[in-house]
Amino acid sequence: MGTYSPKPYQIDLTQWPRIVAPPPGPKSKALHARCCKHFKGLSGQVKLFPVAFEEGSGCTLTDVDGNRYIDFSSGIYVTTLGHCHPRITEQVQYYAGKLMNCHDFTTEIKTRLVEKMAQALPGDLKGYQFYDCGTAAVEAGLRVCRAATGKHEFISCFYDFHGKTYGAVSLAEIRSPVYGPTRAPGFHMVPRPNPYRPMWTRADGSIDTDKYIEFYDEYFEHGTAHQVAAFVVEPIQGWGGSVIPPDDFFPKLKAFCERRKILLMADEVLTSMGRTGKILCMEHWGVLPDVVTLGKGFGNGFPVTAVAVREPFMESFESISASSSYGGNPMASAAALACFEVIEDEGLLEHAQELERLFLRRMEAWKQRYPIVGDARCKGCLMGLELVKDKATKEPFDAAGKMVYQRAFAKGLAWVPAGHILRMSPPIVMPNDVAEKAMDIIEESIVETQKALC
Repeated sequence: MGTYSPKPYQIDLTQWPRIVAPPPGPKSKALHARCCKHFKGLSGQVKLFPVAFEEGSGCTLTDVDGNRYIDFSSGIYVTTLGHCHPRITEQVQYYAGKLMNCHDFTTEIKTRLVEKMAQALPGDLKGYQFYDCGTAAVEAGLRVCRAATGKHEFISCFYDFHGKTYGAVSLAEIRSPVYGPTRAPGFHMVPRPNPYRPMWTRADGSIDTDKYIEFYDEYFEHGTAHQVAAFVVEPIQGWGGSVIPPDDFFPKLKAFCERRKILLMADEVLTSMGRTGKILCMEHWGVLPDVVTLGKGFGNGFPVTAVAVREPFMESFESISASSSYGGNPMASAAALACFEVIEDEGLLEHAQELERLFLRRMEAWKQRYPIVGDARCKGCLMGLELVKDKATKEPFDAAGKMVYQRAFAKGLAWVPAGHILRMSPPIVMPNDVAEKAMDIIEESIVETQKALC
């Protein structure tokens, strides 16, 4: 496939990025100060770099001071198809002027969306319900699993992230005092394979995925009440640092679930809709989950998410009070349908895979060239770069992560920090030359940081 350059996303690299007032500039600071008199609980990336954005187009952002950035975050994995894609914008605008909400009554646009999903999703994932955020979809997925199995326990993995309500939080690490010192009853956590930091290895040093499955069997026998409804997992960890499991892990996990009569629920809020070069990330490993959540790129910025279930479990929606106030409203359905059509019509799955090769080529070279780059991983346009103080000990280098992030941002790259692991999620519509420019900025920042701290 040749260089991708649809007209809405072509940019002049002599003008992008462009910094006219060192960010955060005076207007950003003033607006941020006004807002923060009342608005609390900001994310870590805003606290590190409090710019105020004004507009976005394709793979670019502009702040209120006129600074221009290449977007390497997609609004934290959301605007997978770029900011303000004209086809998506047109559809949302049309239904905003025609019919905004009619609860869960049938509309033509919702009907067209579910028919498109039945065509685009793999296997017999043919039953759907819609929500307005990823957490709500995860909570509904848990209720479906309970209804389908008659069981109530769940197993999830260390360092996965599934949302911020009680059930979703109980699938992950408890970090908020709001929920008390323990997770909800019946929620269990186990380790998952991290190729860079494995818990179990073979004699040759390679990661031993069989040991993880053996541990799951042992834990199921002695750590649960044998009432496990589902094993819930992110295909690739987002908050955990874009950690990609070995290729043999998910087929083995699926076999474990089938043997133990446990459903496999894949939380694809972050990884679906082309982010990794497939509609569902689990397709990379040929594994069909029983329950799937979709979000973020599902509406490309419009708040719409979904739960998809296999045909044998479709009727479970009927017993869980599945409807929601905003799920599947005409604007949401139009946005999601337009996303499917854009991905298909513009060949974006193939382009995301092409960008993956570009990103891996650059990052693998950094691993060889720079002592602080310990590991690099990439699937489609979902990437992670792990910075370490020493390649032998793999000691995390948080100060380097913070410095690389801030220096690249100051040069005009808007992206996602995560301690010593730098997370990257550019829009899959990004032209190759823009991707190369973004990687140049990161490499320059790595060089500067290494000189400053080492």
